[in-house]
Amino acid sequence: MAFSVTFWGVRGSIPAPGPGTARYGGNTPCISVELEESNGKHVVVLDAGTGIRLLGNELAKRANGELIIDLLISHTHWDHIQGLPFFTPFFDSGNQVRILGPMQGKVRLERILTEQMNRVVFPVPLKGLAAQLAVEHVDEGEFAVNGFAVEAMRLRHPATTLGYRLKPANGGPNLAYLCDNELGTGGDYEVGPSWREDIVKFLRGADMLVHDAMYTPEQAEQFRGWGHSSYAEAVELAAEAGVKQLVLFHYRPENDDSMVDAIVSRAREQAEKLDHKVQVTAAVEGLQLTL
Repeated sequence: MAFSVTFWGVRGSIPAPGPGTARYGGNTPCISVELEESNGKHVVVLDAGTGIRLLGNELAKRANGELIIDLLISHTHWDHIQGLPFFTPFFDSGNQVRILGPMQGKVRLERILTEQMNRVVFPVPLKGLAAQLAVEHVDEGEFAVNGFAVEAMRLRHPATTLGYRLKPANGGPNLAYLCDNELGTGGDYEVGPSWREDIVKFLRGADMLVHDAMYTPEQAEQFRGWGHSSYAEAVELAAEAGVKQLVLFHYRPENDDSMVDAIVSRAREQAEKLDHKVQVTAAVEGLQLTL
């Protein structure tokens, strides 16, 4: 069963608006996933960076008051939740929003989101939203969201961070989303010694992989242990796992459009030299891909 993948925010760490990032976009991570048969009312959202504001405005125009939204949070670092208070569907009582994500140690997801919208920093509290809202915890393993079967796995990133693989419940192509993930040797993360093999197994044969491409290889050496990868590491992983299409994502805020151009060009050159040919695509705000 076919579905669309739309990019609303592609930048990492902090919004980076301005003329230097206008082509690829300056908003932080947010992706929407919709089955063709959803009629625009059933939506799965991956992360709630500042890009979710744009998504929310679009959803409100097309199906205001009748939306059923499942929002998967990879982790609660600021750039992945900072757009949440400005998500327009929250403010219509006819909408249903379910937020799913991991606990951070012993801190529950609902507490984190409640504090983010505490009245001392935002005028509307989480419990004051008009939409029907539910917050649920997920961990490694399998569960279901709007029309999709989901598998989650722990990633190599500070804080508890999950990667997700989505496949239509009735069968079809699949999407893997590994947004913040360090593929190098740095860092001390709560993953087992077989983490590399586990990631390859998790991704094996994926039709599309959206992966952290925060750095150039040179930058990655400077920031080992920060929980991010270079584009070169992402290309290597995609080829090893037999992925058909790799979408570079989560650009460093300091990497302007000309730098991202160079990253995409170098990634494609690298992919052409590998035995398994991987199609390399650059995530751009507003880009819609179909699987």
